[in-house]
Amino acid sequence: MWRPQVGGEAAAAPFTTGQLAGARFSPFAKDAPSRYAARHKGKFQMSDTVFVLNGPNLNLLGMREPEIYGSDTLDDIASRLEDKGRTLGLEIDLRQSNHEGHLCDWLHEAQAVNAKAVLLNAGALTHTSLALYDAIRSIKTPVIEVHISNPAAREAYRHKSFVGMAAKGTIAGFGAFGYELALEAAARL
Repeated sequence: MWRPQVGGEAAAAPFTTGQLAGARFSPFAKDAPSRYAARHKGKFQMSDTVFVLNGPNLNLLGMREPEIYGSDTLDDIASRLEDKGRTLGLEIDLRQSNHEGHLCDWLHEAQAVNAKAVLLNAGALTHTSLALYDAIRSIKTPVIEVHISNPAAREAYRHKSFVGMAAKGTIAGFGAFGYELALEAAARL
């Protein structure tokens, strides 16, 4: 569920979904899901949750450079994804942060709760973040890179994607509809 960030308020802290309430294991351990399953009588299975993670400045969608990013807000995208998720039998957990570390924590959390997939629009961090590259490579949860614009058709410094080097696939250039395309891809994994 989309939780907007308000003004200078800090983004929601990782592990606030209640899914890990009372857990006494490190969600960062490679065997975290299997240890969780052992305590829950082997009933642990992949969840139907898809994390949708959005990076810096995506909270400004609808206002920021509409000629590039369109007029849809992150709330508009969240609403359409929740509708699409219901038809696909998926729960959407959409988050946004302007801070790289939050995105890394949320990628780790996706594995800890055994999410079905992560849709990641890392914004400008796509082109600079070795931390996100390492975080994606360190988890088994499939990550699909999403971009509203087509970075390959833009400035040269946007042509390299550290996220794309680690992700299962990339959907770019289809505007906000790219999120729905990525969700359909995630449903088929």
